[in-house]
Amino acid sequence: MMVYGGELRMENRGTFKTIEWTDAGVRMIDQTRLPAAEVYRNYTDYVGVAEAIRSMVIRGAPAIGVAAAMGIALGMKNSVARTETELRAEFETVAETISRTRPTAVNLFWAVKRMRAVFEESLLRSAAELEKISTTKACLVDEAQRILAEDIAVNEAMGRHGAALLDDSSTVLTHCNAGALATGGYGTALGVIRAAVRQGKHIRVFADETRPFLQGARLTAWELAKDGIPVTLITDNMAGHFMRQRQIQAAIVGADRIAANGDVANKIGTYTVAVLARENKIPFYVAAPLSTIDMNIVSGEEIPIEERSGNEVKHLAGVSIAPQEVATRNPAFDVTPHQYVTAIITEQGIAREPYTESLSTLFAK
Repeated sequence: MMVYGGELRMENRGTFKTIEWTDAGVRMIDQTRLPAAEVYRNYTDYVGVAEAIRSMVIRGAPAIGVAAAMGIALGMKNSVARTETELRAEFETVAETISRTRPTAVNLFWAVKRMRAVFEESLLRSAAELEKISTTKACLVDEAQRILAEDIAVNEAMGRHGAALLDDSSTVLTHCNAGALATGGYGTALGVIRAAVRQGKHIRVFADETRPFLQGARLTAWELAKDGIPVTLITDNMAGHFMRQRQIQAAIVGADRIAANGDVANKIGTYTVAVLARENKIPFYVAAPLSTIDMNIVSGEEIPIEERSGNEVKHLAGVSIAPQEVATRNPAFDVTPHQYVTAIITEQGIAREPYTESLSTLFAK
């Protein structure tokens, strides 16, 4: 089922778009409604885009970066500023609002920085004030759409590099959702799996449910089934059992931020999967674009970890599953130390230990 604004209609099995720029605004699939309904939201101002990021209508580090860029472009497109000074003030308000949405995914801040650079450069293109404003708005819209197109191309390149790591007829465990829904399209971890399948490899996927937000159950299983890639859903606490039974040959995840030493921040529970993989001598791969690697921080100890509402832990699909008076903790991410990571797959190639050297080499390409 698909919803376009007030229109409701059934949709056949096929492709979908995570996010796109339209004349009417920023359009994105509402990931909080999947898999029950394929609902598309149209946002006509930057405040709505910011709330979509905050409430996880859109999520996944690369997709958040694209949404941040489009939110800034939309805010500037709607600006009624008549002078450069007014436009600068509005830009700062929009950028600050977007930047406050989610603290862990570095792609958000990367996108804001990139849009700021375009903003400054475009202001230099004309001496006439009104022409300068018009040009700047157009440049920001173009840049947001360029970021989306680049993200898809980056994911496809990442998939080609990573596919070589997966053996034919293997079963791969993935955690959370690092697919087309988490990016502009194609996916990071799932992009590697898609590329391997395109090469003719017979890959099966174990998707763990990923409590408490159930991205694996609701999103990964949904998009793999949509693609016809064999997927089996398991609960989070089953991973060790299937690894020990040798029913899993590799684990691959995405990332929200990677430190210069290769420490990886990703959805809560990733560290557990990595430890289990190492104990069972199974390779643990991370697929992420260079924009997710933060060379400005030395280790994962410096990565801010978002903590979300405890209601996500105490409720499941809107139904209370725990006493309301009990305390909860709900960190959205954890950090996997680099020594548990077999390789980091990027669009520029594959990095291995020592990551401080190999990641720097990839950036230099």
